[in-house]
Amino acid sequence: MAGSPSIRGGQIAANACIASVDLSGYAAKRNEVLPLSARGATRLSPYIRHGVLQLREVWERADGSPAKDKKKFQDELLWQEYARHWYAALGQKTKVPTKKKYLNKEGSTEWDTALPCVKVAVKELETHGWLVNQARMWLASHWSVRNHQDWRKGEDYFFRHLIDGSRAANRLGWQWTTGIGSSKPYGFSRWQVEKRAPGLCDQCPLQKMCPIQDWPTEPMSEAISAPIGIDNYGPLTAVEVGKPTTVWLTAESLGDKDPALFNNPDLPAVFVFDEPLLKRLRITSKRFVFILETLAEISETRPLTLYLGRPEAELAGIPLTVTHAPVPGFQKYKKKLNIVQTWPWPWLCEPNGAPIHSFSSWVKKARLP
Repeated sequence: MAGSPSIRGGQIAANACIASVDLSGYAAKRNEVLPLSARGATRLSPYIRHGVLQLREVWERADGSPAKDKKKFQDELLWQEYARHWYAALGQKTKVPTKKKYLNKEGSTEWDTALPCVKVAVKELETHGWLVNQARMWLASHWSVRNHQDWRKGEDYFFRHLIDGSRAANRLGWQWTTGIGSSKPYGFSRWQVEKRAPGLCDQCPLQKMCPIQDWPTEPMSEAISAPIGIDNYGPLTAVEVGKPTTVWLTAESLGDKDPALFNNPDLPAVFVFDEPLLKRLRITSKRFVFILETLAEISETRPLTLYLGRPEAELAGIPLTVTHAPVPGFQKYKKKLNIVQTWPWPWLCEPNGAPIHSFSSWVKKARLP
Protein backbone atom coordinates (compact mmCIF):
# COMPACT_ATOMS: atom_id res chain seq x y z
CA MET A 1 0.00 0.00 0.00
CA ALA A 2 1.63 3.24 -1.16
CA GLY A 3 1.39 6.47 0.79
CA SER A 4 2.24 10.01 -0.22
CA PRO A 5 5.97 10.49 -0.87
CA SER A 6 5.83 13.94 0.73
CA ILE A 7 3.17 13.89 3.49
CA ARG A 8 3.40 11.65 6.56
CA GLY A 9 0.66 11.06 9.08
CA GLY A 10 0.93 11.27 12.85
CA GLN A 11 1.22 13.80 15.63
CA ILE A 12 5.01 13.98 15.35
CA ALA A 13 4.81 14.95 11.67
CA ALA A 14 1.99 17.41 12.41
CA ASN A 15 3.94 19.09 15.20
CA ALA A 16 7.02 19.35 12.99
CA CYS A 17 4.96 20.83 10.17
CA ILE A 18 3.37 23.55 12.31
CA ALA A 19 6.69 24.32 14.01
CA SER A 20 8.29 24.95 10.62
CA VAL A 21 5.64 27.40 9.44
CA ASP A 22 7.00 30.85 8.61
CA LEU A 23 4.22 33.14 7.47
CA SER A 24 6.48 35.94 6.26
CA GLY A 25 5.33 36.65 2.72
CA TYR A 26 2.40 34.24 2.98
CA ALA A 27 -0.15 36.70 1.55
CA ALA A 28 1.90 37.17 -1.61
CA LYS A 29 3.07 33.56 -2.06
CA ARG A 30 0.17 31.34 -0.99
CA ASN A 31 -1.22 31.10 -4.54
CA GLU A 32 2.08 30.31 -6.28
CA VAL A 33 2.03 26.95 -8.08
CA LEU A 34 5.46 26.68 -9.71
CA PRO A 35 8.35 26.54 -9.19
CA LEU A 36 8.00 24.60 -5.94
CA SER A 37 10.51 26.93 -4.26
CA ALA A 38 8.14 29.88 -4.80
CA ARG A 39 5.23 28.31 -2.93
CA GLY A 40 3.99 29.84 0.29
CA ALA A 41 1.33 27.25 1.20
CA THR A 42 1.90 25.58 4.59
CA ARG A 43 0.71 21.98 3.91
CA LEU A 44 -1.04 21.95 7.29
CA SER A 45 -4.37 20.99 5.74
CA PRO A 46 -4.05 17.16 6.00
CA TYR A 47 -3.44 17.47 9.75
CA ILE A 48 -6.26 19.98 10.17
CA ARG A 49 -8.71 17.85 8.20
CA HIS A 50 -8.13 14.78 10.40
CA GLY A 51 -8.02 16.72 13.66
CA VAL A 52 -4.35 15.96 14.31
CA LEU A 53 -4.05 19.73 14.58
CA GLN A 54 -7.00 21.79 15.78
CA LEU A 55 -7.82 25.08 14.09
CA ARG A 56 -7.39 27.09 17.27
CA GLU A 57 -3.77 26.05 17.79
CA VAL A 58 -3.06 26.74 14.12
CA TRP A 59 -4.76 30.13 14.47
CA GLU A 60 -2.53 31.00 17.42
CA ARG A 61 0.56 29.98 15.44
CA ALA A 62 0.10 33.15 13.38
CA ASP A 63 0.79 35.38 16.40
CA GLY A 64 3.87 37.50 15.81
CA SER A 65 3.70 37.21 12.02
CA PRO A 66 3.58 40.31 9.77
CA ALA A 67 0.10 41.83 9.99
CA LYS A 68 -0.80 41.31 6.31
CA ASP A 69 0.34 37.71 6.33
CA LYS A 70 -1.32 36.96 9.67
CA LYS A 71 -4.65 38.31 8.43
CA LYS A 72 -4.53 36.36 5.18
CA PHE A 73 -3.56 33.14 6.94
CA GLN A 74 -6.29 33.49 9.54
CA ASP A 75 -8.82 34.36 6.83
CA GLU A 76 -8.01 31.00 5.24
CA LEU A 77 -8.55 29.27 8.58
CA LEU A 78 -11.92 31.01 8.88
CA TRP A 79 -12.85 29.62 5.47
CA GLN A 80 -12.03 26.13 6.76
CA GLU A 81 -14.13 26.77 9.85
CA TYR A 82 -16.97 28.14 7.75
CA ALA A 83 -16.87 24.98 5.63
CA ARG A 84 -17.41 22.90 8.76
CA HIS A 85 -20.34 25.07 9.89
CA TRP A 86 -21.79 24.95 6.36
CA TYR A 87 -21.56 21.17 6.25
CA ALA A 88 -22.84 20.74 9.81
CA ALA A 89 -25.91 22.77 8.87
CA LEU A 90 -26.56 21.35 5.40
CA GLY A 91 -25.05 17.87 5.48
CA GLN A 92 -26.12 15.72 2.53
CA LYS A 93 -27.96 18.68 1.02
CA THR A 94 -24.55 19.89 -0.19
CA LYS A 95 -24.58 17.08 -2.79
CA VAL A 96 -26.62 19.41 -4.98
CA PRO A 97 -26.12 23.10 -5.90
CA THR A 98 -26.99 25.50 -3.11
CA LYS A 99 -27.53 28.70 -5.14
CA LYS A 100 -27.95 27.93 -8.85
CA LYS A 101 -27.79 25.05 -11.30
CA TYR A 102 -26.22 24.84 -14.73
CA LEU A 103 -28.36 24.34 -17.81
CA ASN A 104 -25.56 23.42 -20.25
CA LYS A 105 -25.22 19.87 -21.53
CA GLU A 106 -22.41 17.86 -19.97
CA GLY A 107 -19.15 17.84 -21.94
CA SER A 108 -16.08 15.59 -21.92
CA THR A 109 -15.41 13.37 -18.91
CA GLU A 110 -11.59 13.27 -19.12
CA TRP A 111 -8.85 15.59 -17.92
CA ASP A 112 -7.25 17.57 -20.76
CA THR A 113 -3.69 16.45 -19.95
CA ALA A 114 -2.35 17.78 -23.25
CA LEU A 115 -2.18 21.05 -21.31
CA PRO A 116 0.85 21.08 -18.94
CA CYS A 117 -1.07 23.28 -16.48
CA VAL A 118 -3.66 20.51 -16.13
CA LYS A 119 -1.21 17.61 -16.40
CA VAL A 120 1.14 18.76 -13.62
CA ALA A 121 -1.78 19.43 -11.25
CA VAL A 122 -3.39 16.05 -11.92
CA LYS A 123 -0.04 14.28 -11.50
CA GLU A 124 0.69 16.00 -8.18
CA LEU A 125 -2.79 15.23 -6.90
CA GLU A 126 -2.62 11.56 -7.84
CA THR A 127 0.97 11.12 -6.62
CA HIS A 128 1.12 13.24 -3.47
CA GLY A 129 -2.52 13.56 -2.47
CA TRP A 130 -2.31 17.31 -2.14
CA LEU A 131 -2.50 20.51 -4.20
CA VAL A 132 -2.08 24.21 -3.51
CA ASN A 133 -5.44 25.95 -3.52
CA GLN A 134 -4.75 27.77 -6.78
CA ALA A 135 -4.23 24.48 -8.63
CA ARG A 136 -7.44 23.09 -7.13
CA MET A 137 -9.31 26.08 -8.51
CA TRP A 138 -7.69 25.63 -11.92
CA LEU A 139 -8.83 22.04 -12.18
CA ALA A 140 -12.33 22.64 -10.81
CA SER A 141 -12.93 25.59 -13.13
CA HIS A 142 -11.49 23.85 -16.18
CA TRP A 143 -13.58 20.76 -15.45
CA SER A 144 -16.94 22.41 -14.84
CA VAL A 145 -16.92 26.03 -16.02
CA ARG A 146 -15.09 25.66 -19.33
CA ASN A 147 -15.84 22.01 -20.18
CA HIS A 148 -19.29 21.71 -18.57
CA GLN A 149 -18.47 18.45 -16.82
CA ASP A 150 -20.49 17.31 -13.81
CA TRP A 151 -19.02 19.06 -10.78
CA ARG A 152 -19.96 16.13 -8.53
CA LYS A 153 -17.72 13.77 -10.51
CA GLY A 154 -14.84 16.22 -10.19
CA GLU A 155 -15.48 16.69 -6.48
CA ASP A 156 -15.56 12.92 -5.96
CA TYR A 157 -12.27 12.58 -7.84
CA PHE A 158 -10.65 15.17 -5.56
CA PHE A 159 -12.15 13.49 -2.50
CA ARG A 160 -10.68 10.12 -3.45
CA HIS A 161 -7.15 11.46 -3.92
CA LEU A 162 -6.77 14.34 -1.44
CA ILE A 163 -5.34 13.42 1.95
CA ASP A 164 -7.11 16.51 3.26
CA GLY A 165 -10.28 15.64 1.37
CA SER A 166 -13.41 16.38 3.38
CA ARG A 167 -16.93 16.77 2.11
CA ALA A 168 -17.03 20.08 3.96
CA ALA A 169 -14.04 21.93 2.49
CA ASN A 170 -13.81 20.01 -0.78
CA ARG A 171 -17.48 20.30 -1.66
CA LEU A 172 -17.68 23.95 -0.61
CA GLY A 173 -14.62 24.70 -2.73
CA TRP A 174 -16.17 23.08 -5.79
CA GLN A 175 -19.48 24.84 -5.27
CA TRP A 176 -17.73 28.19 -4.88
CA THR A 177 -15.31 27.78 -7.81
CA THR A 178 -17.91 26.53 -10.27
CA GLY A 179 -20.41 29.23 -9.28
CA ILE A 180 -23.24 26.93 -8.21
CA GLY A 181 -22.73 27.99 -4.60
CA SER A 182 -21.48 31.55 -5.17
CA SER A 183 -22.38 34.69 -7.08
CA LYS A 184 -20.20 33.84 -10.09
CA PRO A 185 -17.78 31.11 -11.21
CA TYR A 186 -14.01 31.38 -11.08
CA GLY A 187 -12.67 31.66 -14.62
CA PHE A 188 -9.46 29.76 -15.32
CA SER A 189 -7.37 31.08 -18.21
CA ARG A 190 -3.80 31.34 -19.48
CA TRP A 191 -3.29 34.54 -17.53
CA GLN A 192 -3.33 32.67 -14.20
CA VAL A 193 -0.87 30.06 -15.46
CA GLU A 194 1.63 32.64 -16.66
CA LYS A 195 1.34 34.51 -13.36
CA ARG A 196 1.36 31.57 -10.92
CA ALA A 197 3.51 29.06 -12.84
CA PRO A 198 5.85 31.14 -15.05
CA GLY A 199 7.49 29.15 -17.83
CA LEU A 200 4.92 26.37 -17.85
CA CYS A 201 3.19 27.67 -20.96
CA ASP A 202 6.51 27.52 -22.82
CA GLN A 203 6.33 23.71 -22.52
CA CYS A 204 2.85 23.52 -24.00
CA PRO A 205 2.41 22.08 -27.50
CA LEU A 206 -0.72 24.21 -27.79
CA GLN A 207 0.81 27.51 -26.70
CA LYS A 208 0.15 29.15 -30.08
CA MET A 209 -3.41 27.83 -30.19
CA CYS A 210 -4.09 27.95 -26.46
CA PRO A 211 -7.57 26.60 -25.62
CA ILE A 212 -7.58 28.57 -22.37
CA GLN A 213 -6.25 31.83 -23.86
CA ASP A 214 -9.38 33.73 -22.84
CA TRP A 215 -11.73 33.60 -19.92
CA PRO A 216 -14.34 30.86 -20.26
CA THR A 217 -17.90 31.81 -21.08
CA GLU A 218 -20.03 31.64 -17.96
CA PRO A 219 -22.33 28.61 -18.17
CA MET A 220 -26.07 29.12 -18.50
CA SER A 221 -27.71 28.77 -15.12
CA GLU A 222 -30.84 29.44 -13.14
CA ALA A 223 -31.23 30.41 -9.50
CA ILE A 224 -32.59 27.87 -7.03
CA SER A 225 -33.93 28.14 -3.51
CA ALA A 226 -31.35 27.80 -0.75
CA PRO A 227 -31.64 24.54 1.21
CA ILE A 228 -32.98 24.67 4.75
CA GLY A 229 -30.33 23.96 7.37
CA ILE A 230 -30.34 21.40 10.16
CA ASP A 231 -28.41 21.34 13.44
CA ASN A 232 -25.50 18.92 13.62
CA TYR A 233 -23.19 21.20 15.59
CA GLY A 234 -23.31 18.95 18.62
CA PRO A 235 -23.20 19.85 22.31
CA LEU A 236 -21.26 22.86 23.57
CA THR A 237 -20.39 21.09 26.83
CA ALA A 238 -19.66 17.45 27.61
CA VAL A 239 -22.69 15.18 27.93
CA GLU A 240 -22.37 12.12 30.18
CA VAL A 241 -25.03 9.50 30.84
CA GLY A 242 -22.81 6.65 32.01
CA LYS A 243 -19.26 5.46 32.57
CA PRO A 244 -17.32 4.76 29.35
CA THR A 245 -14.87 1.91 28.95
CA THR A 246 -13.48 2.79 25.51
CA VAL A 247 -12.60 5.87 23.45
CA TRP A 248 -14.12 5.73 19.97
CA LEU A 249 -11.87 7.56 17.51
CA THR A 250 -13.20 8.86 14.20
CA ALA A 251 -11.29 10.04 11.13
CA GLU A 252 -12.42 13.59 11.92
CA SER A 253 -10.38 13.83 15.13
CA LEU A 254 -7.17 11.83 15.54
CA GLY A 255 -4.90 14.18 17.47
CA ASP A 256 -3.46 14.04 20.97
CA LYS A 257 -5.84 16.87 21.89
CA ASP A 258 -8.97 15.04 20.76
CA PRO A 259 -11.28 15.86 23.71
CA ALA A 260 -12.46 12.28 24.32
CA LEU A 261 -8.91 10.96 24.11
CA PHE A 262 -7.37 13.75 26.18
CA ASN A 263 -9.94 13.58 28.97
CA ASN A 264 -9.78 9.80 29.28
CA PRO A 265 -6.03 9.07 29.38
CA ASP A 266 -6.42 5.64 30.99
CA LEU A 267 -8.99 4.19 28.60
CA PRO A 268 -8.21 2.01 25.57
CA ALA A 269 -9.22 3.33 22.16
CA VAL A 270 -10.88 1.82 19.11
CA PHE A 271 -11.07 2.81 15.44
CA VAL A 272 -13.31 1.20 12.83
CA PHE A 273 -12.57 1.29 9.12
CA ASP A 274 -16.14 1.41 7.80
CA GLU A 275 -15.95 -1.29 5.11
CA PRO A 276 -19.25 -0.58 3.28
CA LEU A 277 -18.44 3.14 3.20
CA LEU A 278 -14.90 2.58 1.94
CA LYS A 279 -16.11 0.33 -0.86
CA ARG A 280 -18.42 3.09 -1.98
CA LEU A 281 -15.94 5.98 -1.70
CA ARG A 282 -12.90 4.20 -3.23
CA ILE A 283 -10.43 6.41 -1.37
CA THR A 284 -6.85 5.91 -2.55
CA SER A 285 -4.12 4.36 -0.42
CA LYS A 286 -2.47 7.72 0.29
CA ARG A 287 -5.12 8.61 2.85
CA PHE A 288 -5.19 5.09 4.32
CA VAL A 289 -1.45 5.24 4.96
CA PHE A 290 -1.76 8.72 6.50
CA ILE A 291 -4.46 7.51 8.90
CA LEU A 292 -2.59 4.30 9.72
CA GLU A 293 0.58 6.25 10.52
CA THR A 294 -1.45 8.47 12.83
CA LEU A 295 -3.13 5.52 14.54
CA ALA A 296 0.24 3.76 14.95
CA GLU A 297 1.48 6.66 17.07
CA ILE A 298 -1.66 6.59 19.21
CA SER A 299 -1.12 2.86 19.80
CA GLU A 300 2.23 3.68 21.40
CA THR A 301 0.50 5.65 24.15
CA ARG A 302 -2.48 3.39 24.95
CA PRO A 303 -4.11 0.12 23.83
CA LEU A 304 -5.75 0.63 20.43
CA THR A 305 -7.90 -1.87 18.53
CA LEU A 306 -8.58 -1.53 14.80
CA TYR A 307 -11.55 -3.11 13.05
CA LEU A 308 -12.64 -3.45 9.44
CA GLY A 309 -16.40 -3.77 9.23
CA ARG A 310 -19.58 -1.94 10.18
CA PRO A 311 -19.18 0.38 13.19
CA GLU A 312 -22.58 -0.55 14.63
CA ALA A 313 -21.56 -4.22 14.60
CA GLU A 314 -17.96 -3.94 15.78
CA LEU A 315 -18.80 -1.52 18.62
CA ALA A 316 -22.14 -3.01 19.66
CA GLY A 317 -22.76 -2.83 23.40
CA ILE A 318 -19.48 -1.09 24.31
CA PRO A 319 -19.91 1.99 26.57
CA LEU A 320 -18.16 4.61 24.44
CA THR A 321 -16.78 8.09 24.88
CA VAL A 322 -16.36 10.09 21.68
CA THR A 323 -15.81 13.59 20.36
CA HIS A 324 -18.83 14.77 18.40
CA ALA A 325 -18.11 14.95 14.66
CA PRO A 326 -20.20 17.51 12.73
CA VAL A 327 -20.73 15.21 9.73
CA PRO A 328 -23.80 13.20 8.64
CA GLY A 329 -22.14 9.80 9.13
CA PHE A 330 -21.57 10.45 12.81
CA GLN A 331 -25.23 11.28 13.30
CA LYS A 332 -26.19 7.98 11.70
CA TYR A 333 -23.97 5.83 13.91
CA LYS A 334 -24.58 7.83 17.07
CA LYS A 335 -28.14 6.52 17.15
CA LYS A 336 -26.97 2.89 16.89
CA LEU A 337 -24.13 2.85 19.43
CA ASN A 338 -23.90 2.93 23.21
CA ILE A 339 -22.35 6.39 23.54
CA VAL A 340 -22.37 7.33 27.21
CA GLN A 341 -20.06 10.34 27.03
CA THR A 342 -19.92 12.93 24.22
CA TRP A 343 -17.39 15.74 24.03
CA PRO A 344 -17.98 18.95 22.03
CA TRP A 345 -16.30 19.39 18.68
CA PRO A 346 -13.36 21.82 19.13
CA TRP A 347 -14.78 24.69 17.09
CA LEU A 348 -12.66 27.69 16.24
CA CYS A 349 -15.86 29.75 16.25
CA GLU A 350 -18.52 28.43 18.60
CA PRO A 351 -21.85 27.99 16.75
CA ASN A 352 -24.17 30.93 17.35
CA GLY A 353 -26.73 30.81 14.56
CA ALA A 354 -24.66 32.84 12.08
CA PRO A 355 -26.04 32.50 8.52
CA ILE A 356 -24.32 29.76 6.54
CA HIS A 357 -25.34 30.55 2.94
CA SER A 358 -22.67 33.23 2.56
CA PHE A 359 -19.12 33.30 3.91
CA SER A 360 -19.09 37.09 4.23
CA SER A 361 -22.39 37.09 6.14
CA TRP A 362 -21.20 34.25 8.37
CA VAL A 363 -17.93 36.02 9.23
CA LYS A 364 -19.78 39.19 10.23
CA LYS A 365 -21.84 37.35 12.85
CA ALA A 366 -19.55 34.48 13.85
CA ARG A 367 -17.90 34.41 17.27
CA LEU A 368 -14.35 34.98 16.10
CA PRO A 369 -11.41 33.88 18.28
